[in-house]
Amino acid sequence: MIGLLQRVSQASVTVGEERIAEIGRGVLVLVAFRREDDDSRIDRFLERIVNYRIFPDADGRMNLSLRDTGGGLLLVPQFTLAADTRKGNRPSFTPAAAPETGRRLFDQLSERARVAWPETAFGRFGADMQVALVNDGPVTFWIET
Repeated sequence: MIGLLQRVSQASVTVGEERIAEIGRGVLVLVAFRREDDDSRIDRFLERIVNYRIFPDADGRMNLSLRDTGGGLLLVPQFTLAADTRKGNRPSFTPAAAPETGRRLFDQLSERARVAWPETAFGRFGADMQVALVNDGPVTFWIET
């Protein structure tokens, strides 16, 4: 599993003319699944997201997590993160999970995220989404589980 974590002051997802998700201060995570991923990694992935220390403490050091500071969590499926870009000028999506698997894993991630962090909003798997965000810092991290 791949997560591109971004500390945001606000973020939203729009599909067509409908805003389907939005958060204020918190973390936006673009999520991708690879062929070898399965649901055994989801809990660890979520644990890392809510406990990853990307918010400043009183001294300005990144020492606080989403769990410490509160705020929103926005999970957005983005299979293109799993692309192989090592050669040529066109990405290969061979490493990405099949769409059915990706949908199932994102649904499971969503269910578990609602329990782990009630202030979670979601993008829509397979939709043409417009994702808007104000990256705070900017602070962005790539995590893999």
